[in-house]
Amino acid sequence: MRRLLALAASAVLLAASVPAEAAVPSIGKITADGRTYFTDMQGRVLKLRGFNAGKWPGDRVTEADVAAMAGNGLNFLRLIVQWQYIEPQKDVYDEEYLGYVDRVLGWADRHGLEVMIDMHQDVYGPKFGGHNGIPEWATRDDGLPFERNPDDWFQDYFQPAVMAAFEHLYEDADLRAEQVEMWQTLAARVAGHRSLLGYDLFNEPFGRFLEGEDLVTASGRIERTQLADMYRRLIAGIRAVDRKSWIFVEPTVLVGEGVPTQLPRFDDPRVGYAPHMYSTSVEAGGDWDPSSGFIERYEAAIGQYPRANEMPVVVGEWGPPNSRLPGNRQLIAGSVAAMDRFASGWAMFYWCRSAGGGYCQLDADGAAAPGAEPALGAYARRVAGLPVSESYDPVSRTLKLTYTTRRGVHAPTEISVPREFFPRGARVKVTGARAAVTAQRDGLLSVAVGARPGTAVTMTVTPR
Repeated sequence: MRRLLALAASAVLLAASVPAEAAVPSIGKITADGRTYFTDMQGRVLKLRGFNAGKWPGDRVTEADVAAMAGNGLNFLRLIVQWQYIEPQKDVYDEEYLGYVDRVLGWADRHGLEVMIDMHQDVYGPKFGGHNGIPEWATRDDGLPFERNPDDWFQDYFQPAVMAAFEHLYEDADLRAEQVEMWQTLAARVAGHRSLLGYDLFNEPFGRFLEGEDLVTASGRIERTQLADMYRRLIAGIRAVDRKSWIFVEPTVLVGEGVPTQLPRFDDPRVGYAPHMYSTSVEAGGDWDPSSGFIERYEAAIGQYPRANEMPVVVGEWGPPNSRLPGNRQLIAGSVAAMDRFASGWAMFYWCRSAGGGYCQLDADGAAAPGAEPALGAYARRVAGLPVSESYDPVSRTLKLTYTTRRGVHAPTEISVPREFFPRGARVKVTGARAAVTAQRDGLLSVAVGARPGTAVTMTVTPR
């Protein structure tokens, strides 16, 4: 508690010493036609594409990773961190681990990435069969049974001991305070980095089912009550030390089954929505069936909540375990197309190399794994207007972008043309306005247009 009070006092001093303009977020938002977009300092719509990284102790993010992401045309990193490493013992913070997180943000500053810090958990934490997330000292299971399922790790969430642990985290006053203090400690350490987009408060939340509840009923209740209360506490706690960064909330994983979230509105203008996009059948090891309707159901379920609350959407995780299967190749292409329609950004799972598949979306040489090409191809990363449509054909390597110009936005549209797919650079054809390529270097194409506000502009980008 003394540490919590000290952090609060430091925040007051910081607020008193920082000029008012410093409190204005460098990444803002604009809502048009029911969709909310991120905007940069020049008013351009900012689109984020990147990867998850840093989940396992032997797989910490390096500067080489950050540089390689940037070199592949990506501009976004969802950095996975865990409470168990931040505070391995109660009130004892691991300065080496906090320093590592700070260093990753510094590398992202240098290489031009935006970073979302994800507070990760899978099946609560390490007390339950080697899962990860919340430290053992903050795990209370009431002595209830836990038996790990070796064939389906997700079923471990339904064990009585795991459900009890979530219930205590949500309801016990001391654990609530400890969680807020942990987040404040982390935020105080990294706030101020140019690259810090914001904080993803709690990965894939779960909870305890009450007698007679099915998955839909239990998930809706948990979202409306315990999860909403937790998010409000954490938002208030983080705002005491960081007024600038975005904060992201996640629904339960049920949204992947096409069930809309029941999370409420949060009283903060810089709260975004960060669902995940996984097909249950594919996660179980199957190949995607395009006739399953998964993408259509997901897209329909995901839209209502952010539209009603004017929230930008960042899909925090998506991607099949094996992109090389024929159905999963279609799943990647279809997912990218769908997210272009409803999301401001996404982070694919996972940044690693493999010759044989798994979640690694790079091959052994660091190029796009077979099937993953649509996720690593060309895209418009900063748009000098309101996007209307965007599509990328990985076969012809053709990007087509249509947008409507906006008053007061004069900076050029920037298009990522990764060297892997555009080794000799790119050609651009513009219709609807006068245009000039102002720069083409390091896999980035800048195109300025001269047109009145409200003009429809189409850019078609192809390899040289």
